[in-house]
Parts: sequence; structure tokens; C-alpha cells
Amino acid sequence: MKYCGIDLHSNNSVVSVIDDADRVLAERRLPNDLTNILVFLSPWRDELSGVVVESTFYGRPGIMHGLAVTLRCDA
Repeated sequence: MKYCGIDLHSNNSVVSVIDDADRVLAERRLPNDLTNILVFLSPWRDELSGVVVESTFYGRPGIMHGLAVTLRCDA
């Protein structure tokens, strides 16, 4: 199983993918753009068991809502 963690900032996010042994498989700082995040996650999409978002910034909730909807609806 694979897991994704996203640290959401005002204009970018750090997106990490780890496995069930807590090994970091990939990590990248990306602009807060749903398309960029989905492209980055695409190699692991079928294996992702969950996505967790950490944020103290509330200015761009639509990006993460779009990610959740896209990952659930397109599966």
C-alpha cells in the first residue's frame, strides 16, 4: 500500500508518497494547482490507500477538495 501526505501552504504544497514501511518513494514541492498534483501522484494512483493534508492555511480549500473528488470519482 502507498500513502500520500500533502503539506499545504499558501501558494505551494509539499507532496510526499510513502509505502507501508514508511519509506519515502517521492517528494516534491509543487504549485497549488490540481493538475500538477494529480500528474505527480499518477504513478501511484491505483495503489494509494489514502491522502492526508496538513494545513493551517485556509485560503485555497478548493484545490484539496478537487483532489479528493478527482481521486474518488475517477477511480
